[in-house]
Amino acid sequence: MKNVLLLIVGAAVGFVAAHQFSKTPQGQEFFADVDAKAKDFGSAVVDGYKAREAELREAVANAEEVINDLTNRTK
Repeated sequence: MKNVLLLIVGAAVGFVAAHQFSKTPQGQEFFADVDAKAKDFGSAVVDGYKAREAELREAVANAEEVINDLTNRTK
C-alpha cells in the first residue's frame, strides 16, 4: 500500500513540475521537441505496419493462386 501511495505522490509531483516547466520558453521548446519525436515514431510504426500488411496480403494472394492452380490440375 505504501508503494502505491508513493507512486501516486510521485506522479502528482512530476505532473506539477512538468506543468511549471512547460510555462518557460525552454520548457515549451522541450515539449515541442518531444511531441515532434513522438509523432515521427508513431508515423514510422504506422508505415511499418502498412508495409508488413501489404507483404502479407501479397503472400496470401500468391498462395491462393497456387492452391487454385493445383486444384485445377487435379480435376
